[in-house]
Amino acid sequence: MKARRQSGFSYVEMMIATTLIAVALVPALEALQSGVQVSDIHISRADNHNRLRAKMEQVLAMPFSVLSEQANIAGGPGVVVDLFSDAPGTSVRRLVYLAHYDGDGNNFSAAESGLIWTRVVIENSQDELHSLTSR
Repeated sequence: MKARRQSGFSYVEMMIATTLIAVALVPALEALQSGVQVSDIHISRADNHNRLRAKMEQVLAMPFSVLSEQANIAGGPGVVVDLFSDAPGTSVRRLVYLAHYDGDGNNFSAAESGLIWTRVVIENSQDELHSLTSR
């Protein structure tokens, strides 16, 4: 009798192929999961950046005299300016800091310098923007 050639895969070959695919699939799915997590973080950071930019534009649109007055009231770069900051309890609260900027050794002074330093921060976050404005 002549032996017939087998056409197709045997059961053992199918089991080996299935096992190899299953073993390779686990790291691929883990890589996708971390990619999705990074995407969520990026969306959050982009939203925070847009919120910061909007608040910075709102503050810088104010007349220089108002900014100077609020910087005098604040008295230094570490004091929150309540007039421009979001109300306490806001979900993503933006804090605004203003100070006179003179550019000498300590950069901040109580004297009128013609420059106002502005800092906008998302509370309990590392996200912030800085800017200088002049008369």
